[in-house]
Amino acid sequence: MDLLNTLVEKGLRRELPTREEALAVLATSDDELLDVVAAAGKVRRQWFGRRVKLNYLVNLKSGLCPEDCSYCSQRLGSKAEILKYTWLKPDEASQAAAAGVAGGAKRVCLVASGRGPTDRDVERVGRTIEAIKEQNEGVEVCACLGLLSDGQAERLREAGADAYNHNLNTSEATYEGITKTHTYADRVDTVQKAHAAGLSACSGLIAGMGETDEDLVDVVYALRELDSDSVPVNFLIPFEGTPLAKEWNLTPQRCLRILAMVRFVCPDVEVRIAGGREVHLRSMQPLALNIANSIFLGDYLTSEGQAGQADLDMIADAGFEVEGAGTTTLPKHRADALAAAGGGCGSEASAGCGSQAPAEGAGCGSHAGGGCGPCGGHAVPEPAEPAEAAANQARTDLVAVRRRGAGTDLAPNA
Repeated sequence: MDLLNTLVEKGLRRELPTREEALAVLATSDDELLDVVAAAGKVRRQWFGRRVKLNYLVNLKSGLCPEDCSYCSQRLGSKAEILKYTWLKPDEASQAAAAGVAGGAKRVCLVASGRGPTDRDVERVGRTIEAIKEQNEGVEVCACLGLLSDGQAERLREAGADAYNHNLNTSEATYEGITKTHTYADRVDTVQKAHAAGLSACSGLIAGMGETDEDLVDVVYALRELDSDSVPVNFLIPFEGTPLAKEWNLTPQRCLRILAMVRFVCPDVEVRIAGGREVHLRSMQPLALNIANSIFLGDYLTSEGQAGQADLDMIADAGFEVEGAGTTTLPKHRADALAAAGGGCGSEASAGCGSQAPAEGAGCGSHAGGGCGPCGGHAVPEPAEPAEAAANQARTDLVAVRRRGAGTDLAPNA
């Protein structure tokens, strides 16, 4: 296809595709799907080789969030039967993080529900970061605490944070249909604060909330404009007890097209398959590794992922390798730019983050799997094609609430 050849050439040059080209990727047929994956794979290998970066989530504070993000199991008024607990102590969080690191995770993502941290919360998380880095040499730490106030990103950086995650989740045009308690502009502001403080900016999206192709392209173009180093792609987990519980709009093929579009628009950034991959990609997960270079290991914030060993086996069986702690994730040009800005992640000088070949919301707003961070819009979805109708039926058997790991007495899944 001329379209795919053009997109590959642009991706290898880090050139932005046109909106029409990005939309055309989402409109390709199932007959063309393997060609789309192969084309995106060429761009992925140019910047990241065959490495897969493993990330591990630690939910520092679960549930009881005052925000009303429709997709989130921790939202105000959620009836989802998730774990609810207040702040983990630094040693508890460090112990949880160690399980992920032992399983091969290079980055630990510390997430807390809520609109945003108080200064006291920032100090608490700072002590947790110090504890984790003291016990796990070379680990990267990303914080995801919600909307940041002035000076908080700098204090997290001083405490040792390498990155900050705050997802845009959906397009500006549809954002208000998903969340009323804060705005799209609030989220953009927090990503910019993290960037300005020298933190590696991690910001992504949630697909499957009824948004249009145009919405998906809008949010990915906005993420490129914000210059995020890593872009988590979440696929909505329709938790019972949330307003979006009936939104089963994704097929494995649709998920692969979305990942490919993200790769073409953001060719040299860490594209992470985040929450919902087990639910929506299912047996097609290994194919997605040809597009994305990063995944979460084990469980998510409030939902269970597949077994950590199964993740490792999948990576090996698909012909990929786990990215080592001594390897820089980001391509040299991005790692150098981050280092020049004072960031520790992705720079060769940093023991924490970074990489040598190519390289993560309101307390919510975040890491798939019922994490946090506004996602999607309530735009009217396109009618399902007859062949997809059966695939779009609710699969509640695929959604399991997390009952182990952080905040419990049970061993984590790592």
